[in-house]
Formats: sequence, structure tokens, C-alpha cells
Amino acid sequence: MIELDCLGQKCPLPVIQLAKNIRNVEVGDVVRVLADDPAAANDIPAWCRMKQQEYLGSPAPDAYEVRRLS
Repeated sequence: MIELDCLGQKCPLPVIQLAKNIRNVEVGDVVRVLADDPAAANDIPAWCRMKQQEYLGSPAPDAYEVRRLS
């Protein structure tokens, strides 16, 4: 798992960082995005749907996990 610290970044920067960095993990691995922008709660799951990646949920406040599927 890699963790992206996007705390303090405003929309759409956390999603842009996720899109750039998901390529750095193997298919099946997880990326955790730390983001305190309220828009991230909607933007990250929406990005996952558009890009056919698996949104695993938010295991902690301001944390979002995505599994790379392709």
C-alpha cells in the first residue's frame, strides 16, 4: 500500500494525485489517500467508478482507500 498525503489540498488536487500515483502500485494493491477537502468524499468514489477502480471506503476520518483493478 502507498499513502498519498493530500491534506490541505483543495479539489481536484487529491484526485489528480491519485490518478498519477495509482500507476505506482501493482494491480490488486491499495492506495490510501489522506485528504481533508470535503469534496474528496464524493470525488474519489466518483473517480473510481469512471476509471473502473475499486473504492474500498474510508477506514478513518480524511482517509480513502482505492484498490487498483487495472
